[in-house]
Amino acid sequence: MPRSLTDRVVRRLFEGARGVLLLAGLVVLAACNGGPSKMLAAPVTGYNHTSAAINRFTVNDAGGPNLGPHQGGGKQSCCGSVPRTWRPGLTAVVVWEKDPDPYSYGEWTERPYSDAWAKRMEEHKRHYSHHKAVVDIPKYDIAGTLKVHFLPCDQVRVSADNVKPGDPRYPYNYPINMPEPNVCPE
Repeated sequence: MPRSLTDRVVRRLFEGARGVLLLAGLVVLAACNGGPSKMLAAPVTGYNHTSAAINRFTVNDAGGPNLGPHQGGGKQSCCGSVPRTWRPGLTAVVVWEKDPDPYSYGEWTERPYSDAWAKRMEEHKRHYSHHKAVVDIPKYDIAGTLKVHFLPCDQVRVSADNVKPGDPRYPYNYPINMPEPNVCPE
């Protein structure tokens, strides 16, 4: 039975609308895939070149592992972020807490975790110092782990490359055991 002109027009409009909706959906999906992201997730690790303990630290608000004196590189925390491509002026903000005498409580006569020990620990914590530094991140070709180096005189360095300490291409090959100078530079 032949269809009426009205039926054919309605059918054509419906098919056209369906095609437009399908095309719009494809455009939306294509917009969601805007290519590679500009930022990459990066593990955070630290290297403590001092005789103090680094109780906690963050780099660009991403937490890193605690570090004993003259230790580092053995632990990572997830995750910070780094630009996929390095750019001039790239910096990191490092915030940290330092215990200048991390082994002193081992010599205390108070029973561990007793009220007297807790009181002494509160006194010990009053000697912790808190620091913040904004440092440049050196040029990298391939983004990698955020590596934070804690140096004498409350100095820090940060790299975000895919090169490990000890490699000649790594920017901060400091000895892990660095003595504190008698006078720190201003």
